[in-house]
Amino acid sequence: MKSSKKQVLYDDLVFQIAVDVYEPAEDSFLAADYLVHVVKEDDAVLDVGTGCGILAIIAAKRAKKVVATDTNPHAVKCAKLNAEANGVDTKIDVRRGDLFKPIRRTEKFSVIVFNSPYLPTASSEQKTWIERAWSGGPDGRQLIDRFIAEASQYLTKNGRILLVQSSLANIDETLNAFLEEGLEARVVAEKKVPFETIAVVQANTFIPKAQ
Repeated sequence: MKSSKKQVLYDDLVFQIAVDVYEPAEDSFLAADYLVHVVKEDDAVLDVGTGCGILAIIAAKRAKKVVATDTNPHAVKCAKLNAEANGVDTKIDVRRGDLFKPIRRTEKFSVIVFNSPYLPTASSEQKTWIERAWSGGPDGRQLIDRFIAEASQYLTKNGRILLVQSSLANIDETLNAFLEEGLEARVVAEKKVPFETIAVVQANTFIPKAQ
């Protein structure tokens, strides 16, 4: 019988990708390559929209603890299995829920990462779990704007936010949205693919320069 799962490799890590779970692609690997240089051993990391758990597991190899969330029940199960298979299940708490809903108000993180659904799509296209993983609504910003509006509430002082998105969802608007929330933001990594550029935007708490 043909297996219903795919397998994805990243360095020495192996990820099983179940049916109805987003398969890591250029955006996932771009974020992963940057994340390994950002996460330190004393960090508490939140991975929003974890999918198969690739970014959460990479972070857990370095951080002291990781919380991963996803609204997709298949992704939650898949991430838990991958965390166990890669030996970091004791460091990752996988929770089901939309964006920050599974997170307590008192919880704070020094790194928050979100590989967002960023492709502009008609709402009628959001039918399957896979489609929900990449569909960002008419302008691609349906989840991005919600994330930016809430993320700083869960960020420690001097914490970092990493947001993955496409140029199709207006990166300049993202930079301005972070600024309105009191965060400095810039593009720290990008990759050109057909018809778009995938970017990692990093946002930090704004620290005024000394007079």
